[in-house]
Amino acid sequence: MTLPCERIGPAPVPDQARQHLVRMRDGVRLATDVYLPEDLDEATVPAVLVRLPYDKNSRYVFFDRIAALFTARGYAVVVQDVRGKFRSGGRTLPFLREPQDGYDTIDWIVHQPWSVGVVGMFGDSYYGFTQWAAVAAEHPALRAIVPRVTTVDFNATSQSDPLDGAAVGSPVWLEGIEYYAHHWVDNGTYDYEPDRSLRPVIEQYEQAFRAIGARSAWFDTLAPRYTNLFPALGRHPFDARPVPVLHCVGWFDNILIPHMRDYAELASRPGWDAVQYLWAGAVDHENYHLDLAPVAEEDDHAVSEAALARMLPSYVDPALAFFDVFLKGVRPVASLPKVDWELGHAGRRTSGAWPPAESAERVFWLGDPADAAGPLPGAPLTGEPVAEQRSTRWVHDPEALVPSLVPNSFAVLQTYPDVAPVAAREDVLAFSGPVLSEPLDLAGPLGLDLHVTSTAPVFDLYAKVLDVSPDGRAHLIARGQVSVRGPQAPDEVHIDLGHTGYRVRPGHRLALIVASSDYPMYLPCPGTDENPWTTVAAKPSTQTLRTGGACPSRLTVTVLPPRAD
Repeated sequence: MTLPCERIGPAPVPDQARQHLVRMRDGVRLATDVYLPEDLDEATVPAVLVRLPYDKNSRYVFFDRIAALFTARGYAVVVQDVRGKFRSGGRTLPFLREPQDGYDTIDWIVHQPWSVGVVGMFGDSYYGFTQWAAVAAEHPALRAIVPRVTTVDFNATSQSDPLDGAAVGSPVWLEGIEYYAHHWVDNGTYDYEPDRSLRPVIEQYEQAFRAIGARSAWFDTLAPRYTNLFPALGRHPFDARPVPVLHCVGWFDNILIPHMRDYAELASRPGWDAVQYLWAGAVDHENYHLDLAPVAEEDDHAVSEAALARMLPSYVDPALAFFDVFLKGVRPVASLPKVDWELGHAGRRTSGAWPPAESAERVFWLGDPADAAGPLPGAPLTGEPVAEQRSTRWVHDPEALVPSLVPNSFAVLQTYPDVAPVAAREDVLAFSGPVLSEPLDLAGPLGLDLHVTSTAPVFDLYAKVLDVSPDGRAHLIARGQVSVRGPQAPDEVHIDLGHTGYRVRPGHRLALIVASSDYPMYLPCPGTDENPWTTVAAKPSTQTLRTGGACPSRLTVTVLPPRAD
């Protein structure tokens, strides 16, 4: 049976934009829209450049609406289809030409009659990466960037070769690699739903490529192994000339962990440290907000024009304030807080650093796990370590995988499912703290340290921190995952759970669940040494968790001291 597959091409160029075909150094021309302020006369203006692969004119990226907010503030907006995508020429291959193409596009901008010769860059995800690529190219006109929900190294995020001989690595983010099979085949984008029942897993994508009649070169490159981009890029962006950066992160973004690593790395680098700023919101990758989750149709900015109009100011305003300082120079640097962050369920705050200076670590110890393999509340999370060591086991069955629940983790808050049914599975361990009598304000990093062994040569661990409401429903706060090579496994396995700003309200509980699969978000571990992409002979494995005594498994969070709101 042929897989149903729809090819999506470019939308019309809006009337308020003028499209140019901008020539790159190798002769390839990239389709580029320019939006100018209405009252532009002889004055020249700074430009905000966006370079993306998702069709510069699509409803999905809504740059006609975004451009109106920037031009009203006196900025030119330049939006470009990257090489090989939609109206632009060249080979459809991500990442590799972005430094050169970014440099050449900035150079074209500064020679336009309306340009003052100053350029900033803005955008999400892949069009956050194109900003880092332009930083690596070091055009002198690039004065500030605003990368949103992104990272400097997407290949490391997908982690296609999770262990590569190491004892602990990352599972394969199947959803992340699948992205290339949809968006990087040719100039268009392909909409299809893989048949998740097919084994081996690679056959799900072979079926799609047969239906399309073409392949994704980057999928074929990335699926078998991790590919290091930086030698091809010529220079790591962090080794380039520092520029001011406003890192815009979402506490529910599926790329939060690497983005926060980027921020922490630059905030500690001499030269870069003085110009690093952080904006953090209770949003996911697609900018759905915790306060609206799960999102009703009338609040869904993907389908509702009114909802989009309500969402856009919070999306654009931080960048406008940043560019007013570093592109226009009409506001003092001191007007920008170093950190502007949201405490989920409790509004926005500012601080001089992240995590806030007044925050402190708090440890929740995994107590007696006798009731862990059952529904919430499960086993206890306690304030004191357990004196006597206890253990429990669970089975990872590749034929009965723990479901991811969210159909699209880029938009986790759009559906924001109740995780309690997953926590009740026998192959999932659950731990809960006591019902809170006062708010617990999480503000900073979270981490989990587990003492786990397995009967399998390689096994995965998926951990989720949850907010359990009085009615028993459980919703995601933070998550993390690792892949472990059994014979080389350390006594204690650490799982990075990222960062958050989140209030667990009175009457609620903080909870933790641990499992060995999360499908289809992550490629299932086969329970053998075989290639997980191609194996058809996966087998169950048994994991053993120890806690207490000499094996103090624990959840560590960062909390604020109580304060009156």
